[in-house]
Amino acid sequence: MANDTEDKKHFPTREEIIEFIDMSPTPVGKREIARAFNIKGAAKIELKKILKDLKIEGDVVKGRRRFDKPDRLPPVEVLEITGIDDDGEVLARPNVWKHDYDPPQIVVKSIRRGGPSAPGIGDKILAKLRYTGKQTYEASIMRVLGSGPQRVLGLYRPNEREGRVVPTDRKDSGEIAVPLDDHPDLETGALVLTEILPGKHFGLRKGRITEVLGNINEPKSISLVSIHARGIPFEFPPEVELQARESKATPLGKRTDLRDIPLVTIDGADARDFDDAVWAEPDSDPENEGGWHIMVAIADVSWYVRPGDALDREAVKRGNSCYFPDRVVPMLPFELSNGWCSLVPHEDRGCMAVEMWLDKHGHKLRHKFCRGMMKSAARLTYDQVQRAMDGQPDDTTGPLVETIIKPLYGAFHAFLEARKHRGVLELDVPERKIELNDKGQIVAIAPRARFDSHKLIEEFMIAANVCAAEELERIKQPCMYRIHDAPSEEKLEALREFLEGAGYQLNKASVLRPRDFNRILEMAKDTPESELINTVVLRSQSQAMYSPDNIGHFGLALKKYAHFTSPIRRYADLLVHRALIAGLKLGEGGLPPEDGERFEQIGEDISGTERRAAMAERDAVDRYVAAYMSDKVGAEFPGKISGVTHFGLFISLNETGADGLVPISTLPDDYYVHDAASHALVGQNRGKRFQLGDTVVVRIADADAATGSLALRLAEHADITARDLVERPRGRRGQNKHRGGSPGERSHRHGSKPGFRSGPRGATGPDGTSATKSKGKAGGKKKTTPKKQRKLVASSRLARSAAKRGDKPQ
Repeated sequence: MANDTEDKKHFPTREEIIEFIDMSPTPVGKREIARAFNIKGAAKIELKKILKDLKIEGDVVKGRRRFDKPDRLPPVEVLEITGIDDDGEVLARPNVWKHDYDPPQIVVKSIRRGGPSAPGIGDKILAKLRYTGKQTYEASIMRVLGSGPQRVLGLYRPNEREGRVVPTDRKDSGEIAVPLDDHPDLETGALVLTEILPGKHFGLRKGRITEVLGNINEPKSISLVSIHARGIPFEFPPEVELQARESKATPLGKRTDLRDIPLVTIDGADARDFDDAVWAEPDSDPENEGGWHIMVAIADVSWYVRPGDALDREAVKRGNSCYFPDRVVPMLPFELSNGWCSLVPHEDRGCMAVEMWLDKHGHKLRHKFCRGMMKSAARLTYDQVQRAMDGQPDDTTGPLVETIIKPLYGAFHAFLEARKHRGVLELDVPERKIELNDKGQIVAIAPRARFDSHKLIEEFMIAANVCAAEELERIKQPCMYRIHDAPSEEKLEALREFLEGAGYQLNKASVLRPRDFNRILEMAKDTPESELINTVVLRSQSQAMYSPDNIGHFGLALKKYAHFTSPIRRYADLLVHRALIAGLKLGEGGLPPEDGERFEQIGEDISGTERRAAMAERDAVDRYVAAYMSDKVGAEFPGKISGVTHFGLFISLNETGADGLVPISTLPDDYYVHDAASHALVGQNRGKRFQLGDTVVVRIADADAATGSLALRLAEHADITARDLVERPRGRRGQNKHRGGSPGERSHRHGSKPGFRSGPRGATGPDGTSATKSKGKAGGKKKTTPKKQRKLVASSRLARSAAKRGDKPQ
């Protein structure tokens, strides 16, 4: 306690830290700052938070693990147009940038997009710059200097005179003209990569097709669009494939022989890689009556992927596997992910295993890691295991019920008791699965089943992940933690305001815990607004990420947590395996001492690849759904309002989970104000109100598989659910338990799950509202065409932030 007090006494002010960085002739790292001010222990976490705030506020900039004073740009600079953000603003960066930190954000004003003199992405401009604070600038174009190379993914559509390429990116609405004779046999709907030609052109941009990827009408092309659009690496370099092909069976050597333990894998029916196996038995120790002895064994990827080799370089570049409805883009080649590193039944496989001893209440008494050789006793599915426990075993599970399956459930129920005691955030957000036929065509969008067998595996994996973090701390090895911060004050205030309007009250304690949110969820259970409350609470949560600095995991209510259980598909888990091997002296493939110094940068990188994968998976789901709905244009469906923005309503259809936009211009005649705090559009003249969670009936106006856009209109005959706030049903304060999982940590390993859309921030008034007028039919407003609709959707692309993609427990 005295040391903590001493640390706080000498902790530097923000101004002192800024001055130290400014005075340094070279960029400085966090360790140098800590050493200069004698910052030790837990105070380093506070230093990290301050440095993060200083970076956000623009007082310092960060390169690769080092901080520097901001280098102000000159008043006139040559810029390159880089893209368009979610609010439709044109972005640029300096044409020459020699620093190792990211360039400042530059917004280019006064561009008439699509006009003959308007620069496009890749163009160079000479611009006047005005510093607007927090390392952001506003640029005014003085002259367009020329174009740079740019490749666009799009759909080919020829006419009599020329070919046209329609970009698949919702943010890029301008077509590209290409010569007909370059690809005379190319059919309408071909998915192509097009290089934009330099120079000034009247009318459409000019380009040439550089690669033909397939046809959008082929089911396999839907995921390809998302893969290319998000820059997901999907082809392995030759040296990586060669190394994978030359891999051989893991030798027993000095490994612990676990082949007599009947470990089993439990996965989805469509799983092809099995990276974890579980086993349980009642603890034979008479001093632990009613307790359990369990084991979790994980494929030993570190034996095959060594630090710095070709496989390792490609794995860290990818960061993780990506899961699409029709395919997997793996982190490791097939020979490993589905071969030597897959715990297929009845074959010897190297593994990293952790044994745990629990008391009857599910609290861990001790654990032990080993590097072993195992032989899976069976490959089981979630459905099989659940049916066996429900009294309907099949030929595979029948002989295993008493000896393997029931002990697993016994330990699982003990884990559930411990979970309830620590107060994990329990959210219930529906998930849906896209079902494909043998040809890859979508046949249904159905609710994703969630059994106790899913939860069993989650609890076993969470326990193993906790053991890994605790063990690395014990043996003083670097740890790549999976951290999840508490919600920000800004999000909490917005959540409180919304809940109060709905009849609920969130504690105003200085420190909130998951059980505080659970209390609200329990009160809302079985009420009409239950799904709405779950969604809004989920949106208030922070995003989980990877870091060598531990702040705990808020959603799981855990002080120490790391990913250990899926090294086939997550690079973070591989790092944790290597650190355990090095610290416990378990043989080859351990973490080199110098690699621990890179954990901070690697953590940022793989957190980024995780977000990239989630966006690509979400994009693919959107495109599959749009393809599925394309033959239903004109049909009407019931749905709920899943997002409210200043430009319209996002609607999620009940049956399929598909979601699309109802533009504000198509709402009943009124002048609508966007009430952000209440997640509502409120008519000022007629009192109509559209709020998050309301039930509506909509008509499919347009469905575009290439962009994933779904345009909706409110059904004309529908009884619209606009009503005064006082008429809103209040929450019932019940005593029922609430089932579900933690934010961003619920898991289904094979397939992504649609999230929830939210639009860009609009202009707001002093009361936090933004006004947008809709004249409707009576006002003579022009009809919104499908093309305009897609442009509108493009400018709103913060799609449905609720659920991250299906992972094992995170």
